Amino acid sequence: MRQHLQAAVAVAAMTLSGMATPALADPVEVLNSYVGNWKGAGTLVGGQKPEPFRCRLGISKGNLNKINYAGRCSLIDMNLSVSGTIAYDDKSQRYQAAMSSNAGFTGLAVGQIKGETISFDLREKQRDRGGNDVRIGSRIFLKDNAITVDFEVEFNNSGQVLTASVPFAR
Repeated sequence: MRQHLQAAVAVAAMTLSGMATPALADPVEVLNSYVGNWKGAGTLVGGQKPEPFRCRLGISKGNLNKINYAGRCSLIDMNLSVSGTIAYDDKSQRYQAAMSSNAGFTGLAVGQIKGETISFDLREKQRDRGGNDVRIGSRIFLKDNAITVDFEVEFNNSGQVLTASVPFAR
């Protein structure tokens, strides 16, 4: 059960780690267009039974070409929180999202523009609070003023994989 809860923490962190929007002429306008409150729900599968997964996310305008976000997810009678900053890097011409969580998971997701979609792909190997190796993967798709996050967490010592897809809307 402890591993399941630790996986939930990782899932929440990856779910909230990279928000932006489809390509507009000005990347700063792109970021600012996502300022506001977002909600999403999905189901975490791969554990003993499917578990409902609900998230809220607040995005506020930051300094220069950045926005700040803070989110909370509810899963298995616990609340998980993440926060971070999303920026557009002129030099690399990419969006970057930095995040941290109340569970000790941190990461950087890089977004790339393809057509009208911005996608973030995060692949991390970390240790959970119990010292177990965990592989975390998250793909975030931003299109048509909506956010969808697909993710998975694999416990390397057991091979257990937990997955979820969370569509966000205002």
